Amino acid sequence: PKGSFVGDVAKDLGLQLPALQDRGVRIIDRGRTQYFALHGKTGHLVTAERIDREQLCRLVEKCVLRCELILIVEGEMKVYEIEVEITDINDNAPSFKEIELEERISEMTDPGAHFPLAEAHDPDSGHNSLQSYELSGDEHFSLAMKMGPGGDQHPELVLAKALDREETAFHELVLVASDGGDPARTGTARIRVTVLDANDNAPVFSQAEYTVHVPEDVPVGSVLIRVTATDADEGQYGHVKYNFHKISEGVSELFYLDSETGEITLKGDMDFEEISSYELKVQARDGGQLFDTAKVAITLTDVNDNVPELTVTSQLNAISEDAPSGTVVALLHVQDSDSGANGEVHCTLDGGVPFQLQSSQGSYYRVVTARELDR
Repeated sequence: PKGSFVGDVAKDLGLQLPALQDRGVRIIDRGRTQYFALHGKTGHLVTAERIDREQLCRLVEKCVLRCELILIVEGEMKVYEIEVEITDINDNAPSFKEIELEERISEMTDPGAHFPLAEAHDPDSGHNSLQSYELSGDEHFSLAMKMGPGGDQHPELVLAKALDREETAFHELVLVASDGGDPARTGTARIRVTVLDANDNAPVFSQAEYTVHVPEDVPVGSVLIRVTATDADEGQYGHVKYNFHKISEGVSELFYLDSETGEITLKGDMDFEEISSYELKVQARDGGQLFDTAKVAITLTDVNDNVPELTVTSQLNAISEDAPSGTVVALLHVQDSDSGANGEVHCTLDGGVPFQLQSSQGSYYRVVTARELDR
């Protein structure tokens, strides 16, 4: 919560509280939100806003926030970088995007066949994240876990016993996802398996991986790429439909996949500075639910869509006319969110003023007197 203790800045810097209070101390966050503040009476670094780890660090395992502490000591400004690691608590339960799932399996399918299941999502990290799955409901099916290239596990439905549509046309199963918390949190999805007639050919993509490069300012509604799969069967067993196999809610709001044509269309604005590439998994399924999977890699190219930002982080309200040349009157910070040459910033002062810019630490500049002043 807001006002929580983070660290003892005064102690870590070896400063007494009166000295710390007299030195114009400031805490600067480089993000859009000021998450930390310095308590004036105690010298403690405290939270200035409620911090939600899952909201701030959805795509990274180690969540670190950074801020800067600026001290003015005898006319000299010192900048200290502070890193705060945000640890996780088990405040989220695993959940499925859809709690009612449907599988359609041919009665001619041999026992031992595997079918990928929808995966649960848990925004917590480490031991508090998704840990295991459990399947119940029918002796015809069991659960297997497939290890992905990154070490993550994917649930798969395994046909343990031959199906007979004339005997049982539908099978009802329950899939439970659990995290590692104490107590554990769980999420549930119901699986309805429909038994179909034979289908002996699966769709096949024209290539296993599709790659496309697009500028970050490509207009909404643009078709980014088209995937294509064919099926040698006829009728409903030869009719292919496309769907995203594994995609987060945020990415699903950004891309649309036409189930009939295989065209992937942009639904929202992309920003190279936030995410520079996307990797999607696309499945082609025929009418008998045999499938093939392909990967689509979408890479953004940067455009110069951000203007440089200049911030006056500290300045003097007045200066004596007998101040010596080189006296610091202000500390400036400049940044540009673009990358490469688009993110390089050059700073100058307008002519005719008795001041000059001096490069300081990193992207900081000092404004100093260029000569003696005469009021």
